[in-house]
Amino acid sequence: MEVKEITEKLEEGLRDLFNSEKYKTYLTTMSKFHNYSFNNTLLIAMQRPDASLVAGYGAWQKNFDRHVKKGAKGIKIISPVKIKVEVDDDKAEKEGAKKTVEVTKFKVSTVFDVSDTEGKELPSLGVNQLSGQVEKFHQLTKALEKISKVPIEYRDIQGEAKGFYSNRDNKIVVQKNMTQVQTLKTLTHELAHSMLHSKVAENEGANKDRRTKEVEAESVAFTVCQHFGVDTSDYSFGYIAGWSSGKEMEELKSSMQIIRRTANEIINGVTTELLKEENAKEFETSNDEVAFKIGNEYLSVQTTDEGYDYTIYDENLRVKDGGVIDRPNDSIAIVTAEIVASEMMDTSSGVKKIDFDKLQEDAAYKAAYDIENMVADKKPSVLEQLKDKFSVKSHFEKRPDDVSL
Repeated sequence: MEVKEITEKLEEGLRDLFNSEKYKTYLTTMSKFHNYSFNNTLLIAMQRPDASLVAGYGAWQKNFDRHVKKGAKGIKIISPVKIKVEVDDDKAEKEGAKKTVEVTKFKVSTVFDVSDTEGKELPSLGVNQLSGQVEKFHQLTKALEKISKVPIEYRDIQGEAKGFYSNRDNKIVVQKNMTQVQTLKTLTHELAHSMLHSKVAENEGANKDRRTKEVEAESVAFTVCQHFGVDTSDYSFGYIAGWSSGKEMEELKSSMQIIRRTANEIINGVTTELLKEENAKEFETSNDEVAFKIGNEYLSVQTTDEGYDYTIYDENLRVKDGGVIDRPNDSIAIVTAEIVASEMMDTSSGVKKIDFDKLQEDAAYKAAYDIENMVADKKPSVLEQLKDKFSVKSHFEKRPDDVSL
């Protein structure tokens, strides 16, 4: 299924959800949460980067019938407080007259994330966690890890978050021991964040609010997973709709070009890695050096301290190309498959494994033979040397007009 077709399916599925009663109920609940200023949002992110829904101690009880757990650590924010004070009344006729006015002061307050509370369930728009197995799960996750430009770590995460991308540490963290579908979806979501919302990416364009970032990352995750046959609709549609509450399709439509481009980039990268893995089966070996006859050409690859050294020979065993690949962590089979693909070697007539040492000996003999012939071509033969010698008249030769005594 093409990316454009998948993103159209995403838009249609979200439109249906936006028009449902479930979404209206969800919005009613979400409207009870206070909208925090930029500074408070920053304070929350610094103290609890995984926080999703926050409210004060009393607000959780009054508005949501939930209670803060014993021992929960609150998040400090700055709250405005209106107080009444007496000030001089300049407009009063009587000197020294006072009037009461309301002014805004600020104080430190404490709020708690939903993960720190228990009680009545909040309405949700999808499932809490995806379930199920994924065909080629290990190959897909390995491919995603390969194309990621930042490190990926699997570990326990405090709170409800299933994963996050740390801009400060420039790394991806995924909750370990989740289902295969959830792990794959979360890994793709955080990979999209690292590609779209890193410091470098945001320096190149306008800084986006958190809601838009989440819509983009989850839309990319849905598209990529759908392409590889993993349906995350139940989770992704609710996730995107939750982050888009109040604006419905606006964020999705404004970001659609970015979503399609990023999804395409990930899909192409993963597909390339899967092909390398598949092609590498032909070149599997336990040796540190390997050689193959591929079509009319020959290829030798050997392990070095820095990675791998390779040489390509033509049908006459003359060196055609070669180089060094500095990737010691990749297997020799993967590297060989990559060389064959990048050098466009013809595998249509099959790949035959040959003896590495024998290829080296034959190539060395061929090189020595070529050098010997090259030197011989430049050196005159014995016959040519004699011919040159006797073609010059000796000074002892008689001339026709010489006089005999």
